[in-house]
Amino acid sequence: MEYYKLEIFIPESHFAELRKALQEADAGHIGNYDSCLSYSRVISTWRPLAGTDPFIGRENEISEEEELKVEVTVTGERIEETIAAVKAVHPYEEPVINVIRLYRTGI
Repeated sequence: MEYYKLEIFIPESHFAELRKALQEADAGHIGNYDSCLSYSRVISTWRPLAGTDPFIGRENEISEEEELKVEVTVTGERIEETIAAVKAVHPYEEPVINVIRLYRTGI
């Protein structure tokens, strides 16, 4: 079975909603455990360009905010469903969702 790690950057205000969406998509199901994920606080920067409607920040100005980096393992068969669930609850116009194929998981 193929496994992937998702890295999702999100404001802390939306973490509980994201965690619920990940649980409902069965992301973080590892062996006899479910709802497995980790998160850490990070500082992110970005600049909204012309024509954007940013959740945080102003057009053409650099923004710097604390966010949470959420990491969760997902099976290959559930990856598309999980990404859709993340996008459904994410407040950003362009959410950062990194998808990394795992070659060894310890499972």
